[in-house]
Amino acid sequence: MEIERRQRQPRLNITENLAGYLFITPTILVMGTFVVLPILYAVFLSLQKVQLLGGIKYQFIGFRNFTRLVEDERVWIALGNTVQYVVIVVPTQTILALILAVTLNSGIRGKNWWRILYFLPTVTSSAVLTLIFMWIYNTDGLLNDFLAFAGLPTYNWLGDPAVALKGIMLMNIWSTAPFYMVIYLAALQDIPQTLYEAAELDGANQWQKFIRITVPILKPVTFFVMAVGVIGTFQLFDQSYIFSNGNGGPNNATLTIVLLIYQAVFRNLQMGYAAAIAFLLAAVIITTTLIQRRFFGGEKI
Repeated sequence: MEIERRQRQPRLNITENLAGYLFITPTILVMGTFVVLPILYAVFLSLQKVQLLGGIKYQFIGFRNFTRLVEDERVWIALGNTVQYVVIVVPTQTILALILAVTLNSGIRGKNWWRILYFLPTVTSSAVLTLIFMWIYNTDGLLNDFLAFAGLPTYNWLGDPAVALKGIMLMNIWSTAPFYMVIYLAALQDIPQTLYEAAELDGANQWQKFIRITVPILKPVTFFVMAVGVIGTFQLFDQSYIFSNGNGGPNNATLTIVLLIYQAVFRNLQMGYAAAIAFLLAAVIITTTLIQRRFFGGEKI
């Protein structure tokens, strides 16, 4: 009996392993087709000079595309605009989302209606929102009318390089903060009320409870919100494209890395150079996410 049981055990292990591999095969195929192969092809393209007209032809040029992007002034302008956008938008939308979530979680009247009202911009098409804000930002639009009524200086939001990118920032903070608000709201409702009751017994006020209990417990959620926010903001494209009609103007003020990749592929037909810029963007996103993980304790998620 013991010998038969030992002989049967390897067969069961093989069967279990085979079943496991069969279950994960669809995932492996999807990941391989839509993730691994595109990355490998992008690596191949970044080392080539690609001719698209008259048939696709490849010419190996090594790392020349990467040395070119280091010398390209527009790459650094686009990277500077994108970093400025990320540095301002991500912390602002995170703080605003947390404030909205705490407010809605405090038991105000009609909070379900407020949730719906706040969340509406998130489910609205980005292109539609951009067109609406272009109308608001017009020189004789709603925003300038309000600023003039309040006695404040007006701006040419669409044509002034000093404020064009800030107009996109305002729009995206307003439209994306509600999405992260819902994430924070779900996390707030999981915090045990006994912690707040114990803090009250020790004489803690609302601000102390927020700083000593709410913020530390939400640290992993904050990492997630900021990581997703960084990845999304570094990929800014559609709003910048619509605002500037694809040019990144005025005076490259709204030029972003992804818009530059678009121009390299569809206007200049430089697929190899675009792939090299894409790897620069990927390196920046990965580095920024690792820094966030270090400071916000993402390993606890």
